[in-house]
Amino acid sequence: MKTEGKKGKSKMRAACVTRLASVSGPIPEPRNWKRRGSNAFVWNADGYSTQRFRISLYRFLRDNIPLLSSCIWTWSRLSSAPGKYEVVGEASESVKEEALRHLEAMSLRIYPLRFHKMAGFDSFMPLILNSLYTDGAFAGFLVVDADATGIEGFQPVDVSLIGSVNDPRSGRQLVLETDKGDVKLNGNDFYYHGLNPCVGSGLGQSILSAISFVAYIEQQLIDDMLKAVHNAGYHRLHIQITPPEKLAGESDDAYVDRINEYFDETVSMIRGCRPEDNPVTWDNVKVEYIGPRTVQGATHSWFLNHRAMVVEVCAGTNLAPFMLGYSYGTTHNWAQFKYDLVMRQVTSVQRQIARFLEWIGNIELALKGMDCRCHYTFDNTLSYLASDQAEIEKSKVDNLLKLYSAGLISREDAAHKAGDLI
Repeated sequence: MKTEGKKGKSKMRAACVTRLASVSGPIPEPRNWKRRGSNAFVWNADGYSTQRFRISLYRFLRDNIPLLSSCIWTWSRLSSAPGKYEVVGEASESVKEEALRHLEAMSLRIYPLRFHKMAGFDSFMPLILNSLYTDGAFAGFLVVDADATGIEGFQPVDVSLIGSVNDPRSGRQLVLETDKGDVKLNGNDFYYHGLNPCVGSGLGQSILSAISFVAYIEQQLIDDMLKAVHNAGYHRLHIQITPPEKLAGESDDAYVDRINEYFDETVSMIRGCRPEDNPVTWDNVKVEYIGPRTVQGATHSWFLNHRAMVVEVCAGTNLAPFMLGYSYGTTHNWAQFKYDLVMRQVTSVQRQIARFLEWIGNIELALKGMDCRCHYTFDNTLSYLASDQAEIEKSKVDNLLKLYSAGLISREDAAHKAGDLI
C-alpha cells in the first residue's frame, strides 16, 4: 500500500472528519415507521430494513438475564485472546522492527473511549466482540490524525442504526440512519463486519437470535417458581376450634357472645405465642401443620424444569452448561470435548477479527511510509488444549533424549533441536 502526498492526506483527513460529523450527535428517533400490532415496527420504504427493535431486545436480555449475560461474557472473553502483529514481506530486519514499533504505538491509541487511560487492544477487543455477539455485527470509522501521518483511532457506530438498501445499480448498500438524513456507508474509511450473515440482508445475526422465546419461558418459570416456593416454603398452622356446647337455659345471644369470646381469646393466645412458649387449650382446639412434606418433593420438579430451560438456552448460544457455572454431572472427557469444540468456533471468529486488525495495521504502515504489510495472530495456547500441548511438548523432549541416547543424532544436533523446543 503506497502513501499519498500531503495534499492527498489532507483530503483523506477532511473526508473522515466530514463523515464523522454527519453521523455524530444523539441517537435519533425512528422516522417513517409504521406500527403494526402491539410492538412491531416496519419500515415503509421499499427495500430498506434495520434491526433496531431486535437489537434493543438483545441488549435488554443481555443486561437483565444473568444466564445470557454470562453467555455474551464467555464468548467475548474467549475470543479476546492475546495476540500480536507480525510484519510480512521482503523487508529488512530494521524495517520490520520499526514497523512493529509503529503498530505497537497504534494499538495503544486505537481505543475510542479516551478517558480510559492506556486502554489498547486489551480493552478494544472485548468492546467490539461484545457488540459482535450481542448485536450480530460491529462497525465504525477509521480516524486519521490531523497531519495524516498515522491512525488516530477507531470510532464505533451503533449498528442498530444501520440498515441495508437494495440499489439497482450498485447492489445492496449499507445506510446509516441519522437525524440529518440517511448516509450511505460506502467510503474506504468505514468497516462493517457481521456475524454469520444471511444471504438476504448480510447484516449479521446475534448469537442470542435463537433463544429469545426460550429465555422468556425460562424467566417465566423462575417467576412461577418464586411464587410457588414462597407460598409453600413458609410453615403455617391451621387452628381448628370446636364450638362449646350450649348450656341449659342459655339464650341464643348469650351463647353466641360466649363462643365468640372464647374464639377471640384462643386466636390472641396463638398469635402472641413466642417461639419458646407452648400453647395451652382445651381439647376442642386442633392444630394442624401446613407445608411441604419434604424439601426435595417441593423443589425437585422445579429443578428439572429450570434445568431443561438452561440447557435450551445454552444450546441456542452454542455453549455447554458447565462453561456458565452449571454442573449437571458432566464427565471430564465430555467437558473437554465440548470445550475443544467451542474453541474451534472461537478460532473461526478470530480469523475474521484478524482481517479487521490487519486492515487497520496496513493502513497505519502505509501512512507511516512503510513498504511492508502486517499479519495478526491470536495466541490461544493459555486456554485451548493447554494440557494436550504440554503432553506433546513432553513427548518431543523424551523422543529427542532417546534419539541422542541411541546414538542416532549427534550432541550438536540434539542441542539445536532442543533450542527449537524452548
